Amino acid sequence: MGTRAVELRGPNGVPVTAKLELPPGRPAASAVLVSCFACLGESHGTARLCHALVSRGFAVLRLDFTASPTHDGTPRRPDTVPSVDAVVEAAAWLRGHYPPARLLVGHSLGGTAAAAALPRLPEVAALAVVNAPSGPEPVLERLPSHERELREGDISLGPGRLRLTRGFVRDIDPARVAAALGGFPGAVLALHAPEDRYVSLEHPRRLVAAARRPASLVMLDGADHFLSREVDAGFAADVLGPWAARHVTPVAEREAPLPPGVVEVHEAGEGRFAQDVRVGRHRLRVDEPLGLGGEDTGPTPYGLLSAALGACTAMTLRLYAARKGWPLEHVHVRLSHDKVHAQDCANCESKVGRVDRLARTLKLTGPLTEEQRAKLMDIADRCPVHRTLESEVDVRTELEE
Repeated sequence: MGTRAVELRGPNGVPVTAKLELPPGRPAASAVLVSCFACLGESHGTARLCHALVSRGFAVLRLDFTASPTHDGTPRRPDTVPSVDAVVEAAAWLRGHYPPARLLVGHSLGGTAAAAALPRLPEVAALAVVNAPSGPEPVLERLPSHERELREGDISLGPGRLRLTRGFVRDIDPARVAAALGGFPGAVLALHAPEDRYVSLEHPRRLVAAARRPASLVMLDGADHFLSREVDAGFAADVLGPWAARHVTPVAEREAPLPPGVVEVHEAGEGRFAQDVRVGRHRLRVDEPLGLGGEDTGPTPYGLLSAALGACTAMTLRLYAARKGWPLEHVHVRLSHDKVHAQDCANCESKVGRVDRLARTLKLTGPLTEEQRAKLMDIADRCPVHRTLESEVDVRTELEE
């Protein structure tokens, strides 16, 4: 996956910087992701939602209209202002460079802006909003009384700051948003945290009720407005990704699977280590944990190595038991990897330095005899991945022009 900055024309001609996230190969579809309610662009929520789409072949153009806090944590004045026009401009840019934006995703007030932009974007087939208000009321309530009358001003929410303008308030008027949804023939998904202390549950209910066709409302139990916890951001992403692929990307348009035995790895462009991996028609993310400087957005390389051995072991045992007609009901494999002193390894040829150790524990469920269990333990060592790890491996590297 690749990442680069894109400069768009914002309100009154003021430039707006967006971030483009690309999947490996040719994008199957495009999406605009709008974060606009004091949610930082690199938050768990925005990053995970974006990755859920990119991993399914979407080119994603990310807009964020909030300013990051200063080094001492003080919110600073935003350089840009949220606007429905900017959402339309982002979709127009994608139309000229990649497949048209068939999906709009908005977190918080960004979702309201995305909904309001629907009548101006006939190419859009689906809208997904996360913790989105049905109008400007939640932010207007946070303005001082004199600014509330003017319907504009700066608002601090969470870690960022949002600049509200009279024109934007007018564009996301609840009646306008409801009318936009009522005229939209595509699919609508609303994800919402019932405990959201900024946007009440009544707002997504209004959005869903206004939709022209039956819409989906999914509760993010235990989450906050910003999806601060990674588990909440991950759940939202796990719902969004398959939903978007179902409603936006026809199977025929997706990137052709890689040939058997071929694996492609691309830098993800998020954090220091994150990698996007393609295997056949499958995609996955590989990363390092936070303690090692990664973002923990996927398993580690050694985690995948252990997973390969564990999966191969379980498959091999299942095939053998089925061939023998043995009553093996379930196989559970638990593995761990570490490095140990060579002198502590009785079966290792090396006696100096450290060697890799993969510890494997099997749990075999079913009315097996002791002889059958012993034989399956022996068969576990014969799985192809196990044999590869213990045999001589020739790794060849070439530099592609």
